[in-house]
Amino acid sequence: QLQLVESGGGLVQPGGSLRLSCVTQQYTLGYYAIGWFRQAPGKEREGVAGISSTDGSTYYSDSVKGRFTVSRDDAKNAAYLQMSSLIPDDTAVYYCAADLWGDGQLREKEYDYWGQGTQVTVSS
Repeated sequence: QLQLVESGGGLVQPGGSLRLSCVTQQYTLGYYAIGWFRQAPGKEREGVAGISSTDGSTYYSDSVKGRFTVSRDDAKNAAYLQMSSLIPDDTAVYYCAADLWGDGQLREKEYDYWGQGTQVTVSS
Protein backbone atom coordinates (compact mmCIF):
# COMPACT_ATOMS: atom_id res chain seq x y z
CA GLN A 1 0.00 0.00 0.00
CA LEU A 2 1.49 3.29 -1.09
CA GLN A 3 1.73 5.76 1.78
CA LEU A 4 2.07 9.46 1.09
CA VAL A 5 3.17 12.09 3.58
CA GLU A 6 2.60 15.81 3.01
CA SER A 7 4.47 18.59 4.72
CA GLY A 8 5.09 22.30 4.36
CA GLY A 9 1.76 23.77 5.35
CA GLY A 10 1.38 26.64 7.76
CA LEU A 11 0.21 30.19 8.28
CA VAL A 12 1.19 32.74 5.67
CA GLN A 13 0.17 36.33 4.94
CA PRO A 14 -1.70 37.23 1.76
CA GLY A 15 0.74 37.58 -1.08
CA GLY A 16 3.15 35.12 0.48
CA SER A 17 4.44 31.75 -0.69
CA LEU A 18 4.63 28.20 0.56
CA ARG A 19 5.99 24.98 -0.85
CA LEU A 20 4.22 21.74 -0.05
CA SER A 21 6.01 18.41 -0.31
CA CYS A 22 4.63 14.92 -0.83
CA VAL A 23 6.95 12.00 -0.23
CA THR A 24 6.82 8.25 0.03
CA GLN A 25 9.32 5.87 1.59
CA GLN A 26 8.01 2.95 -0.39
CA TYR A 27 7.85 1.96 -4.00
CA THR A 28 8.74 4.31 -6.80
CA LEU A 29 6.70 7.47 -6.94
CA GLY A 30 7.68 7.89 -10.59
CA TYR A 31 5.13 5.25 -11.58
CA TYR A 32 2.32 7.48 -10.31
CA ALA A 33 0.65 10.63 -11.43
CA ILE A 34 0.46 13.06 -8.51
CA GLY A 35 -2.52 15.27 -7.90
CA TRP A 36 -2.88 18.03 -5.35
CA PHE A 37 -6.34 18.58 -3.95
CA ARG A 38 -7.70 20.88 -1.28
CA GLN A 39 -10.74 21.13 0.93
CA ALA A 40 -11.85 24.29 2.65
CA PRO A 41 -14.29 24.25 5.58
CA GLY A 42 -17.83 23.70 4.35
CA LYS A 43 -16.73 23.11 0.78
CA GLU A 44 -16.20 20.07 -1.41
CA ARG A 45 -12.70 18.86 -2.14
CA GLU A 46 -11.33 20.27 -5.38
CA GLY A 47 -8.34 19.42 -7.54
CA VAL A 48 -5.83 22.22 -7.96
CA ALA A 49 -2.78 20.76 -9.73
CA GLY A 50 -1.61 17.50 -11.22
CA ILE A 51 1.44 16.08 -12.94
CA SER A 52 1.62 13.06 -15.22
CA SER A 53 3.49 9.84 -14.41
CA THR A 54 4.95 9.64 -17.92
CA ASP A 55 5.58 12.81 -19.87
CA GLY A 56 5.52 15.43 -17.12
CA SER A 57 2.37 17.10 -18.36
CA THR A 58 0.82 19.41 -15.79
CA TYR A 59 -2.73 20.53 -15.15
CA TYR A 60 -4.13 23.34 -13.02
CA SER A 61 -7.50 24.54 -11.92
CA ASP A 62 -8.45 28.01 -13.09
CA SER A 63 -8.37 29.24 -9.50
CA VAL A 64 -4.62 28.62 -9.13
CA LYS A 65 -3.30 28.83 -12.68
CA GLY A 66 -0.37 31.21 -12.86
CA ARG A 67 0.16 31.13 -9.10
CA PHE A 68 0.84 27.47 -8.29
CA THR A 69 3.42 25.15 -9.82
CA VAL A 70 3.45 21.37 -9.49
CA SER A 71 6.69 19.45 -9.93
CA ARG A 72 8.27 16.14 -9.08
CA ASP A 73 11.69 14.69 -8.31
CA ASP A 74 11.42 10.97 -8.90
CA ALA A 75 14.97 10.35 -7.67
CA LYS A 76 13.79 11.59 -4.27
CA ASN A 77 10.36 9.94 -4.48
CA ALA A 78 8.89 13.38 -3.98
CA ALA A 79 6.44 15.81 -5.51
CA TYR A 80 5.96 19.48 -4.74
CA LEU A 81 3.38 22.23 -4.96
CA GLN A 82 4.90 25.69 -5.05
CA MET A 83 2.25 28.22 -4.10
CA SER A 84 2.76 31.93 -4.68
CA SER A 85 0.64 35.08 -4.45
CA LEU A 86 -1.51 33.33 -1.88
CA ILE A 87 -4.94 34.72 -1.08
CA PRO A 88 -7.32 33.97 1.81
CA ASP A 89 -9.44 31.79 -0.49
CA ASP A 90 -6.48 29.40 -0.73
CA THR A 91 -7.00 28.48 2.92
CA ALA A 92 -7.70 24.76 3.07
CA VAL A 93 -6.33 21.34 3.95
CA TYR A 94 -4.16 20.28 1.04
CA TYR A 95 -3.80 16.63 0.06
CA CYS A 96 -1.52 14.89 -2.36
CA ALA A 97 -2.78 11.79 -4.11
CA ALA A 98 -1.32 9.18 -6.43
CA ASP A 99 -2.72 7.46 -9.52
CA LEU A 100 -0.72 4.54 -10.95
CA TRP A 101 0.35 5.36 -14.51
CA GLY A 102 -2.07 8.28 -14.48
CA ASP A 103 -2.09 11.27 -16.80
CA GLY A 104 -2.20 13.85 -14.00
CA GLN A 105 -5.62 15.28 -14.77
CA LEU A 106 -7.71 16.15 -11.77
CA ARG A 107 -10.30 13.38 -11.86
CA GLU A 108 -10.47 12.65 -8.16
CA LYS A 109 -11.93 9.15 -8.45
CA GLU A 110 -8.88 7.95 -10.37
CA TYR A 111 -6.55 8.62 -7.44
CA ASP A 112 -6.25 5.56 -5.22
CA TYR A 113 -3.75 6.71 -2.61
CA TRP A 114 -4.03 9.79 -0.42
CA GLY A 115 -1.93 11.52 2.15
CA GLN A 116 -3.22 12.76 5.48
CA GLY A 117 -3.33 16.40 4.46
CA THR A 118 -1.55 19.54 5.56
CA GLN A 119 -3.24 22.77 6.65
CA VAL A 120 -2.58 25.98 4.75
CA THR A 121 -3.95 29.18 6.25
CA VAL A 122 -3.66 32.51 4.45
CA SER A 123 -4.41 35.36 6.80
CA SER A 124 -3.04 38.68 7.95
